[in-house]
Amino acid sequence: MRIAFFVNSIEGETASYSTTHLALAALNRGHDICYLTPGDFVLRPDDSLAVRARVLPSDRYKKAETLFKDLQGENIRIETLDVTELDVLLLRNDPSEDAADRPWAANVGVVFGRMAAERGVIVLNDPDGLAQAQNKLYFQDFPASVRPETLISKSIEEIRAFIDDQPKGVILKPLQGSGGKNVFKISSPKDSNLNQIFEAVSGEGYLIAQGFMPEAAEGDTRFFLMNGRPLQSEGKYAAFRRAPAKGEIRSNIHAGGSAEKIEVTPTMLKIAETVRPKLVRDGMFLVGLDIVGDKLLEINVFTPGGLNNLSQMYDTDFSQSVIAALEEKVAIKVAYAGRMGNRELATL
Repeated sequence: MRIAFFVNSIEGETASYSTTHLALAALNRGHDICYLTPGDFVLRPDDSLAVRARVLPSDRYKKAETLFKDLQGENIRIETLDVTELDVLLLRNDPSEDAADRPWAANVGVVFGRMAAERGVIVLNDPDGLAQAQNKLYFQDFPASVRPETLISKSIEEIRAFIDDQPKGVILKPLQGSGGKNVFKISSPKDSNLNQIFEAVSGEGYLIAQGFMPEAAEGDTRFFLMNGRPLQSEGKYAAFRRAPAKGEIRSNIHAGGSAEKIEVTPTMLKIAETVRPKLVRDGMFLVGLDIVGDKLLEINVFTPGGLNNLSQMYDTDFSQSVIAALEEKVAIKVAYAGRMGNRELATL
């Protein structure tokens, strides 16, 4: 089969990204791959949809670093393909990265992904589901039992009042954003930096204030779900602890956090089961839950990262399990002769 990986930009990728390792796993399983970026779609006058796909100069790689070097090298080829020549389109872009500097690009994956699905391509995660998840308000649709107490507002008066009701302080962050950018710990409404923080962050739109959970100081757990269930390979769960760097409140690897092995607990499994119905309904094939204690801090449905860390920790290739699941979806689609919709296929 041919798998296309849609990313924000080729320049923004790295050898350690999960996308790179998924591409390597697909090649090692005998599949063709290509990369797409927001400017690579072409909708023609006859209503056919084409893509200008970046194709690697080789189909044999042993290391992600070599694949990545060729991806950014001069020998990369551009091939124009009808979108129906793709079996699977994996939407692996982060819309928040483009929202400020390239707003036209932020929704491209969802818009053209929907068109690709209408033409018979399996698009994951489902673009209609992703359209609902463009900002963190999506998180508020999950059961209250798994969410920390949260206020969403642009009013500093509302935020001050909320902080006053939180004896352990709050975490303040923009409604739209990712990667731990502009995340602050506020201890009290009298915090001398609150006005400056509010001015800096509110420029990005609405703010989220969440009741601070002291357990977060020790980090959080990134727990992968696939097809609505915990991702496993060789009996091992795809989960790891993200420990913040010294003096940091953010656990994100991009913010200097470190990855460590962790034992999956009944509490984590209960949280996964609680959010499963909505993830399945929304066609969310691969997601990352960020868990602290008995609560979810976030659900990453766009570019959940860490598969490389997991494979190194547990000596099993979780990326292979993801590609194997794609193979099964393509087989189901063929067997049912197109009678199953994209959202149904997404989580089968």
